[in-house]
Amino acid sequence: MENSSTADILKNLGIEKLNPMQEKALETISGMSETILLSPTGSGKTLAFLLPLVQMMDRSVSQVQALIIVPSRELAIQIDGVFRKMGTGYKATLCYGGHKRETEENNLTQAPAIIIGTAGRLADHLRRGNFSTEHIKTLVLDEFDKSLELGFLEEMKFIIGSLKGLTKRILTSATESVMVPDFIGLTEPCKLDFLEGAASLDLGLKQVLSDDKDKVNTLFKLLCAIGNKPSIIFCNHRESVERTSVLLKEKGIINEFYHGGMEQQERDSALCKFRNGTVNFLITTDLASRGLDIPGIRYIIHYHLPATEDVFTHRNGRTARMEERGTAILIISPDEKLPGFVDDDIEIMTLPETDVLPEKPKWSTLFIAAGKKDKVNKIDIVGFLSHKGQLKKDDIGIIEVKDFFSFAAVRKLKVGNALELIKQEKIKNKKVKIELAR
Repeated sequence: MENSSTADILKNLGIEKLNPMQEKALETISGMSETILLSPTGSGKTLAFLLPLVQMMDRSVSQVQALIIVPSRELAIQIDGVFRKMGTGYKATLCYGGHKRETEENNLTQAPAIIIGTAGRLADHLRRGNFSTEHIKTLVLDEFDKSLELGFLEEMKFIIGSLKGLTKRILTSATESVMVPDFIGLTEPCKLDFLEGAASLDLGLKQVLSDDKDKVNTLFKLLCAIGNKPSIIFCNHRESVERTSVLLKEKGIINEFYHGGMEQQERDSALCKFRNGTVNFLITTDLASRGLDIPGIRYIIHYHLPATEDVFTHRNGRTARMEERGTAILIISPDEKLPGFVDDDIEIMTLPETDVLPEKPKWSTLFIAAGKKDKVNKIDIVGFLSHKGQLKKDDIGIIEVKDFFSFAAVRKLKVGNALELIKQEKIKNKKVKIELAR
């Protein structure tokens, strides 16, 4: 089987053609041994490095040929999702903290062509000899500025020092905020810089002035004003994320919170509910500012002001992606002022005096205690919910299948009856716990 053509891959992805950045990246990465790709969030960097990577693969080699190192499990999952949709026939394996290492070890028994993972978990597997580096020719450091921050350096140095046969190094980021350390092994890299003048024309900037130092009431009024349009609210600390979430719920605003201190299943559940419309407001730390590719996010709300321009850029990059429109809103308390990297003359939003709660979401999310490792897929879940739960096609929304559990969106008006009908039923001849996702 020959390597998939670019045309086949684009067809599988539902993309008509590459954008100019992707075309230039494909040409450059294919021809150069070292490339630094700087391009705004949402511009399609993932496909820009996956396409040439796939073209360089050798189907006669049954060992790992490429390593993609990322700063977060969410970014790893996103890249894996794009790679699977490409339909190349190559196997990829994810390696990241937060789930059982033994599961990954089993996946590595039959060596994948590509490993996508975080530095800590990859270094752990390397030390245990769980995969061979002998045939790894290509290294990708995605969001390299984040991966190279303090705390990642030693693991990165160990991993890259273990890759003796590298012939291709690809670094990508949406910002250029750090020097590249010598241990990366760059000599004369070709830099593709698409950042200059790249502030999205589809991103609007506004500010809201809060009367109080505690901005919760202002945030509540703002969410009432914008309605139920999908929005991410950024806070600077985990404690603030949870406090803000609780206070908004007390005021009748349905939301989910998300941060790095949560268990992986809790994080998956929160993101799934946001993706499928069970909630329209996600309150989070800067963990969600990278690697979170959810279509249709309309507003980015800076509840706490970003510490740096890079943070501001990455937060805002969750909206106005791939020609969609979006708006970033900064909430300013009486003792704050706009950061120096934001124009002083951005529009001040005036909030209505009367608060009207946003319309309630029309979806609920079911947690199903079975996943890929149980040989359960989306078709199985749709069939089960249709036949046993007596749900119509329009009553079933987005389904996400993880290794050991799954989530399914069900129309809120139908979910109670469906749960009652399926409580004694089996999926693929196995009794499985099914309940509303927490």
